[in-house]
Amino acid sequence: MGIELISILILLLMFVIGSVLPINIGLLGFVAAFIVGSVVAGMEMDAIFSGYPGNLFILLAGVTFFFGIVQNNGTIDLITKWGMKLVRGNVGLMPWVMFVITLLLASIGTQATACVMIIAPIALRIAAKNNINPVMMGCLVVIASTAGAFSPLNLFGLIVKGVMETSAIPHEPVLLFINTTLYSTLAAIIIYVAMGGISLLKNKISSQAYTAATLEDGAASEEVKLTWYRAMTLLGIVALIVMALVLEMDMGFSALIVGLILTLMAPKQNAKVIGTLPWTAIFMITGIVTYVGVLKSIGALDYMTDLIASVESSVVASLAASYVGGIISAFASTTGFLAAIIPLAAPILQDPTVSSVGVIAAISIASSIVDLSPFSTSGALLVANTQGMSEREYYTKLVTVAGFVVVLGPGLAWLIFVLIGVPWG
Repeated sequence: MGIELISILILLLMFVIGSVLPINIGLLGFVAAFIVGSVVAGMEMDAIFSGYPGNLFILLAGVTFFFGIVQNNGTIDLITKWGMKLVRGNVGLMPWVMFVITLLLASIGTQATACVMIIAPIALRIAAKNNINPVMMGCLVVIASTAGAFSPLNLFGLIVKGVMETSAIPHEPVLLFINTTLYSTLAAIIIYVAMGGISLLKNKISSQAYTAATLEDGAASEEVKLTWYRAMTLLGIVALIVMALVLEMDMGFSALIVGLILTLMAPKQNAKVIGTLPWTAIFMITGIVTYVGVLKSIGALDYMTDLIASVESSVVASLAASYVGGIISAFASTTGFLAAIIPLAAPILQDPTVSSVGVIAAISIASSIVDLSPFSTSGALLVANTQGMSEREYYTKLVTVAGFVVVLGPGLAWLIFVLIGVPWG
């Protein structure tokens, strides 16, 4: 057995260990990078360090710092309040209000798990008060957060962008976001119809009851107002979008610049924001990418390239990659897995007979749509916030739904984006 195959098996073992034990996969990645790179392959330390993705670190730290400020100063709550006013009284539309609000919050940079933390308690409270299937409601929230997470401003989108750039593969961040949103909306519609959503459209409640269902304390809504600082924060979001997407400035440094300006406006209020950043996720991603850098140096990626190239059809190879992503991510970290699977799928992406945009969309959504599994953070948050149903019952039903998603989700993504192809893919 060659060193190339051993190093790839170690990568798979890392994900198994990370899913079974409470160990950050990034830690495993850094240690594996040293052992495989230095001890086994005899690489110089400088060569190992060169694989550390400094640009990806700035990207993740900068954007999460900026949106940590957005969440800390109540701008997220303000956006949520505005969204809650869109639909009043129609019970059947309430799950879609939660879907749209979650998608909006994630699209502007709020982490997917943070979106679920914010919206799930409200959504499940609404479900309990209005006889809405809580599993269906929870699934729509998680699916929306997954779609928004591939925004050019959010974590999954940033990871794919960073890894694609590191791998020197052309990438279209906006198209990825459009594709994942399209797929997630379709998946949400299927779940909504399958779990009794159509029958809810005939039910209505008063606007007062609706407001009471969405807030623990009716007076709390009065505290969420448009202040000067929140207005500046909203302008900051616009400025970040213009700087990064229009002026094509580095996204990470753009976020740090706007975040610093907002911090200088209210330094005491934002003093603890940097401590709330997802350092464990950043550590995880950079550790995985560093190890992938070692894999590249010792020829393991070339080995995988030759192995995938041996599959006559890139279309079939992309289907296999989608299912691998869906199955592993249902139990392991989607964040870390995205950083690992894309470089290994490089042969598919470089095949001119298939759309690289479609393949990336299929692999990305297949690896993330399964986050509604109770073994993932988002799924676990749903179980923890369930109301009107025992946690055990909710867990069992959510596992069943997740099972169907794992079996059908990757195949549907492959069918839409690779086999059929969307007009803009």
